[in-house]
Amino acid sequence: MRSALNFIQQVLSTPAIFVGLIAMLGLLLQKKDLQSIIKGTIKTILGFIVLNAGASVVQDAIIPFGDLFQLAFGVHGVVPNNEAITSLGLNELAVETSAIFALGMCANIVMARFSKWKYIFLTGHHALYMSCLIAIILSIAGLDGWQLIVGGALLLGFVMAMFPALMQPTMRAVTGDDSLALGHFGSSCYWLSAQIGRLCNRNGKGRTTEDVNFPKGLSFLRDNTISIAIVMFFCYIIVAGVANFEQYGEAAEIFGDSNWVLYSVINAITFSAGIYIVLAGVRMLIAEIVPAFKGISEKLVPNAKPALDCPILFPYAPNAVLIGFLTSFIGGIIGLAVLAFMGHAGLSVAIILPGAVVHFFCGATAGVCGNARGGLKGCVFGALVHGIAVTFLAAALLPVLGSLGFANTTFSDADFTIVGIVFGNLSRYVTGNVLFAVIAVLFALPIIYNYTLGKER
Repeated sequence: MRSALNFIQQVLSTPAIFVGLIAMLGLLLQKKDLQSIIKGTIKTILGFIVLNAGASVVQDAIIPFGDLFQLAFGVHGVVPNNEAITSLGLNELAVETSAIFALGMCANIVMARFSKWKYIFLTGHHALYMSCLIAIILSIAGLDGWQLIVGGALLLGFVMAMFPALMQPTMRAVTGDDSLALGHFGSSCYWLSAQIGRLCNRNGKGRTTEDVNFPKGLSFLRDNTISIAIVMFFCYIIVAGVANFEQYGEAAEIFGDSNWVLYSVINAITFSAGIYIVLAGVRMLIAEIVPAFKGISEKLVPNAKPALDCPILFPYAPNAVLIGFLTSFIGGIIGLAVLAFMGHAGLSVAIILPGAVVHFFCGATAGVCGNARGGLKGCVFGALVHGIAVTFLAAALLPVLGSLGFANTTFSDADFTIVGIVFGNLSRYVTGNVLFAVIAVLFALPIIYNYTLGKER
C-alpha cells in the first residue's frame, strides 16, 4: 500500500510526467493516431523539462543573491521556503500527504465537472505542498484515518479550483483569450496586483512595460536577454561588493575561487540564460498542451481549462518579469524594515527575510498581472505591494505553524499562507467531526450553486 502510494505521489508530483499523461489522455480521447499521441506526449514532457531546467538555472543564479544580500546588510531572520517545510511535514505525515494529494486530484476533477470552476490544476509540486500543509493542520485539529484523508482531499480539490477561478479574468487580460488558466498558489496576491493595476490606470491610456522606449544608442536593450543580464549585473555587483567588503570571509565561501566581480558577471548572465530557457519551454508546452487538452474538455469535463505554473505568463510581458521581481524584492525589504521596527517596539513578530526565489517567480508574475491591468505603473505598484503582502502573510503564518510544532519555518507563496492562517486558526475552535463537516460543505457549495442559483442566470 505504502509503495503504491509513493509511486502515485512521485508520478503526480513530477510535473513533466503528470502533464505528459494529461496530454496523452486528451489525445486518446480525441482518438488521434498513435504517431500523434506519441509525438504530442513526448513534446509536452519535453516542454516541461525545458521549463524546469530553465527554472533551476534561474534558481541557482538567484539564491546566492539572497545569501549575499543578508551578508551585505547584516540581516537575520526566517527565509520562507515551501520545500523546507514540506520536507519536515513529510517526515511525520508522508502517507496522509500522499493520499490527500492523489484523492485531491480526483476531487479537483469532480469540482471542475460539476461546478462552474472548470479548471484542472496541473502544477503537481504545488499541489503536493498544499497537501502537506492541509495534512499538518487537519491532523492537529483531531482528524485522523479516513476523515483526515477525505477531508484533506476535499479541501485540496476546492482550493485547486477556486484560486484559478479567482485569477481567470486577469489571465484573459494577460493572454488575450480564455484557453489557459493559472495553477499556482500565489494567486491571491497576483489578483491583488491586478486590482492595484486597475487603480493605477483608470483612464485606460497608460503605457505598458513593453512600450518602454529606449534611446537610439541603447536600442540593444530591447533584447530582453541583454537587458535582464545588465540589470542583474548591477544588482549583483552592489550586494556582492558590499558583502565582500563587510564580510570577506563568509562572502568568499559563496564566491569560491572566483573573483567577486567575475562572479557577479557570470551569475547575472546565467540568470538571463535561465529566463531564456524558461520562455522556450513555456512556448513548447503551450503549443502542445492546449490542443491536447481539447479531448479532456470535450469528453470528461466540458469547457475545462488547464491551470499551469506561473512561468506560462512570462512570455506575454518579459520586461514586466524583471521589473516585477525587482519591485517585489524592494517590497520585501520594506516589509522586513517594518517588522524589525515592530520588534524593536516590543511586539512579538517574526523577522521575515526577502527570499529571492519567491520574489522572482511570484513577484515577476505579480508584475505581469499588474501590467496587464495598469501598464507600467500597475506593474511597479502591484509587484511592490505583492512583496510587502507576502512578507506579512509569512510572518502571520509562522506562529500558527509554531503552535502546530513547526517553528522557525514557514511557507512563502500567498495562497499557502492564507489557507494556513484561516484553517490553522479555525482548527483551534472547530475540530474533529465538525471541522470535517465544514470542509465537506465548503466543497459542495460551488456544485450546489451551479445546479440551483447558477442555472437561473
